[in-house]
Amino acid sequence: MEEALELGNYLPLSFKTRSEQDYLRFLWEAFESNYENERYQFAFLAYHMLTMSFVYFNIWQIKQTEPDDFAKAMIGFNKDLEKELMDATSPFTF
Repeated sequence: MEEALELGNYLPLSFKTRSEQDYLRFLWEAFESNYENERYQFAFLAYHMLTMSFVYFNIWQIKQTEPDDFAKAMIGFNKDLEKELMDATSPFTF
């Protein structure tokens, strides 16, 4: 459990909207309550979603700070998906 909580050190401290913050809080609460009640399969699902949030936030940071490199990473995606990713307005839209 202690190792799992370390993931919180890598997630954002502030959010664009209240719903984004609420979503991550919900995932943490789902993880903790399921872990404490030994429903590990459900705790794992919530932890997986938290981990993917970390990944999406990192991708979002690349998109914001290195837009040219982000655009290069779109090579190989179909044009519709490429446009959707390039037009993303939040890490939650990935």
